[in-house]
Order: sequence, then C-alpha cells, then structure tokens
Amino acid sequence: MPKKILLIEDEKILSEMYETRLKREGFEVINTRDAEGGLELIKKEKPDLILLDLLLPGMQGQEALRILKEDPKTKDIPIIIFSNYDTPEVRKEAEKYGVRYILKANVTTRDLVELVKREIGEKK
Repeated sequence: MPKKILLIEDEKILSEMYETRLKREGFEVINTRDAEGGLELIKKEKPDLILLDLLLPGMQGQEALRILKEDPKTKDIPIIIFSNYDTPEVRKEAEKYGVRYILKANVTTRDLVELVKREIGEKK
C-alpha cells in the first residue's frame, strides 16, 4: 500500500509539480491549497506525512502546525515545512515541534522525494 502524502501548497503550478513527482515515485498524494482544507483532510485521509507551506490564504501554515502538533490525534504525523518564508521565529517553532524545515528554493523535486522517503523511514 503506498504511503499517503498530504500536500498543503497554495501555488497551483508548484503543487502540481510536486504532486506529479511524488506520484511517479509511488506515493499517494492528496492536495489542498489552504490550511483549513488540510486540517479537514487529515481527519478523513490519515496521511503518513504532511508537506506544509507557511504562506497560505486564510490560516497560515504556522497556525496549522501548532494545531496539528498540539492535538493528540495528529501530533505524531511527520511534517515537513516546505516554504520560502524564512525567519528565525519560524525556524525556532519548527525546532520546538521537531519538524524538518526546508526552503523550497534550495531543493529540487528529486531532493524533495528523498527527504520524504527519509522522513517516513525515520517515523516507521
């Protein structure tokens, strides 16, 4: 059974590019453009990993991260923050919750696939 990835990314072109690459590598990908939609999908789909952008319409990714990590039902789902928004506060919060923080500009789709595989492998 393929591992299920929830991709929360509001930029359509990026979302489609990441989804295509992850599917090609054998992952099941569920896609949403906003954090609220992501929080709803998590309850229904129970993903193995969440790729979370920070700058989103409506609720920001940081708020979604807090909600997910403070909820006993979702706190153990691995999350990779995958954004170009970079501040010391964001990095500190990622560290606080024990999540990987990756700058989109620094990774290729191949790199992203390898990160996802490693993160899921670490959390088995």
